[in-house]
Amino acid sequence: MNADDLSRLILAARKGKPAFVIRDARVINVFTNEIIETNVAIEGDTIVGVGNYSGQTEYNAHGAFLAPGFIDGHVHIESSMVTPASFAQVILPKGTTSIIADPHEIANVAGKEGLKAIFALSKGLPLDIHFMLPSCVPATPFEHSGATLSAADLAEFIDDPMVLGLGEVMDYPSVVAGAPDMLAKLDRFQSRPIDGHAPMLTGKALNAYCLSGPMTDHECSNFSELKEKLRNGMTILIRMGSAANGVLEMFDGIVSEGLPTDRICFCTDDKHLENIRAEGHINHIVNTAISRGVRPLDAIRMATLNTARTYGLKRVGAIAPGYRANLVLFDNLHTIEPKAVFANGTLVDPGAPIPSPAVPESVKNSVHAAPVTPDNLRLKTKTFMPIIETVPHQLVTRLISCSVPADENGYFVADDILNKLAVIERHHATGNIGVGIVDGMHIRGGAIAATVAHDSHNIVVVGDNDPDMIFAAETLKACGGGFTVVSNGEVKALLELPVAGLMSDAPVETVLEKQRELLRAAKELGADDACDPLVLLSFLALPVIPEVRLTDCGLFDVRTMSFLYNSDC
Repeated sequence: MNADDLSRLILAARKGKPAFVIRDARVINVFTNEIIETNVAIEGDTIVGVGNYSGQTEYNAHGAFLAPGFIDGHVHIESSMVTPASFAQVILPKGTTSIIADPHEIANVAGKEGLKAIFALSKGLPLDIHFMLPSCVPATPFEHSGATLSAADLAEFIDDPMVLGLGEVMDYPSVVAGAPDMLAKLDRFQSRPIDGHAPMLTGKALNAYCLSGPMTDHECSNFSELKEKLRNGMTILIRMGSAANGVLEMFDGIVSEGLPTDRICFCTDDKHLENIRAEGHINHIVNTAISRGVRPLDAIRMATLNTARTYGLKRVGAIAPGYRANLVLFDNLHTIEPKAVFANGTLVDPGAPIPSPAVPESVKNSVHAAPVTPDNLRLKTKTFMPIIETVPHQLVTRLISCSVPADENGYFVADDILNKLAVIERHHATGNIGVGIVDGMHIRGGAIAATVAHDSHNIVVVGDNDPDMIFAAETLKACGGGFTVVSNGEVKALLELPVAGLMSDAPVETVLEKQRELLRAAKELGADDACDPLVLLSFLALPVIPEVRLTDCGLFDVRTMSFLYNSDC
């Protein structure tokens, strides 16, 4: 802000005649935990005063509550499967006016070109988008991604005004082991925010991880884990997305023990647009916290000022002079349903599409998988086989062992309980394919496949027969990536994601309808609709969340950081 702009704002604050005033609001002050009946004066995108103001243009709140716009502390735009403009169109009406985005999804596919593309697509939008640079591309050395980003690669982006710090440090084994490449990245960002990602890490290993620099964690799965990490000085981002909803215990513990909430924030991480439309976004987490006994003003501060302070966002997250005019208006303090949202001082029209910059060609045509044959999907059995057991409403899995059905040659065949799972390398046509067994997907008579497979985003496919699994993979290869449900050699639903195999530049409503078709088709194959089978499938290849995952190199035990079988990496 230059001196002329500052002089104009000071004059508007002092003279009391700004361009815009929100009148008769019950303003939530997150500094003092007060609700004050007053007016809010706005000049351009900045709040110039709270008090007795009249404006050139006025909006009458009629006594509704006015809070700072909500901030999502950790999200991957790519996981919405739409461009940043379309993502903004969906979450702004829910009261989320700022996000801290980690673009490691597109970076794992397209490296530096992916970062340049997502930055370009995020500029000039009414949603405030800030970025944390991806720390782990690839996420681990136990899989093949489309690119590798070193500390030197990240240095090219560190001075971009959209960049806040270093994104989630998922490769915690490398951190704890003191791996030089990882320590070089951490060292470069010691004066900036660094996001953590340390599911179930505890004791001395957690101590070593924390002292290296990561300051947040969004992977807590129970109250005990949350409390230990809080004791270690971490800020906890309580996550409620489409698959990770096991947070009630954490809220109950916070309330019953009276824990301070100044180091607790909220994030969605991954939440499908359909779920956002139906439930809400950050406001849904605020409402859940309140329903479990968190005081409403504390919950609102957790979704606003706490997050802004965690990431060093100045003049964001509060209603006070000099703060960004990102605001949300609602009638019920205990169930927040926005009736009006102001982004940078402008009233958001929830029905208006937000224009998107053109998608760079560098992030199109990204699926380059070698042909898949039936031989590639054969899995030789033994007396007891290791199996991935999914956990309802959680991203964690369990490693179990049991006897499995086999054909006359001793190769695994799916039954009413167990499905075959495969991860197919799709960036460099290496032919690498990992094959495993999963309990909990319940697919019968077909297959589901995706190029959204965190975080290396190879093709992941689950099914009960090899021909449909191969057909599903080839369908995605032909269309440039996406999600598909197939049965008996027929495509039952398809969502094309031509932008890095992760996002669509189609209109939001088109994407939503295709998502609904996918979920309907998956349910017809037997997928449990108690959780989102598309999100669940996309996380089964992520080898940094316990206990067991499948990569293109084979079945991987996250606890021991070792392969159980099929490793050619």
